[in-house]
Amino acid sequence: MDDLRPRPWVIPGTLVLALMLTIVPLPAWAMPLRPEWAAIVLIYWVMALPHRVGVGVGWVYGLLLDVLKGALLGQHALGLALVAYLVQHLHQRVRVFPLWQQAISIGLILFPYLLIGLWIRGIIGRPPGTWWYWAPLFTSILVWPLAFVFLRHLRRRARLS
Repeated sequence: MDDLRPRPWVIPGTLVLALMLTIVPLPAWAMPLRPEWAAIVLIYWVMALPHRVGVGVGWVYGLLLDVLKGALLGQHALGLALVAYLVQHLHQRVRVFPLWQQAISIGLILFPYLLIGLWIRGIIGRPPGTWWYWAPLFTSILVWPLAFVFLRHLRRRARLS
């Protein structure tokens, strides 16, 4: 018999899974193409459950990502808090879009996140790199429909609302 109780562990479980996808080793040629998994999963949960997942979760999640990646403490925290704020502000509009328009909207939301990372790199004196810096923006747009369908399925099975 199927258990009818909600499973709140699904949200932190998917956030941890996204962190693991962020650090999984890839071949050198594929490294610049890695989607922004942490931001994608955070965006989904803020959009689906804005009363449970918000700016505070984005900030703490960003701090975990900073520690995991060895980045300047607060870099990803600032970016993911901004992403969470934007999604909370726009979630009622973006939710009704078809998946392809959602993907474009997600790209527009991820742009300031990557821009903050580029700005902080400049402040600490690291060179901006090449145009490949922006590749995760495009791969994240391509991955969004699959991530959305997968996470929506998990949310429905976990009976989270």
